Amino acid sequence: ENDFTDARVNVLEISSENEHLLRTKYEARNEKELPVLTRYFPKELLQDIELPKAKYLDLILYSREQIEKENAAMDKGKPTGETAPWGIVSIKAQAIETELPMTPITAMRNALGKDQGGSGIPMDRDAYMEAYQYWNKHANVV
Repeated sequence: ENDFTDARVNVLEISSENEHLLRTKYEARNEKELPVLTRYFPKELLQDIELPKAKYLDLILYSREQIEKENAAMDKGKPTGETAPWGIVSIKAQAIETELPMTPITAMRNALGKDQGGSGIPMDRDAYMEAYQYWNKHANVV
């Protein structure tokens, strides 16, 4: 349980009180990825809403091998000589103890080839539907 940081959650449940604040845009995480449609709450529109302090921090790790494969596919240069077996690719501040499902569009993006910004891992329909069930009622705060 998080007792050492004031990190705030960056996911809100969509309600009748905040639904009008939702926005969408096409976005790529970098210039090599295909832009995809995302849905989010702009943080600047949530001035009257205090985001709860995160109870948990979920660290997303990729193996060194996966990071090097994705970097090579995206022409991010030669391996750096890093020898750590794992790398942190994301830290998610959240209110629930279990891992949040990735957004459906992230699952789709990951199913793309590495040269398009994906991980090349085939999509799991059951995991996708679980993600849909969660993210149909929630949105990120950015």
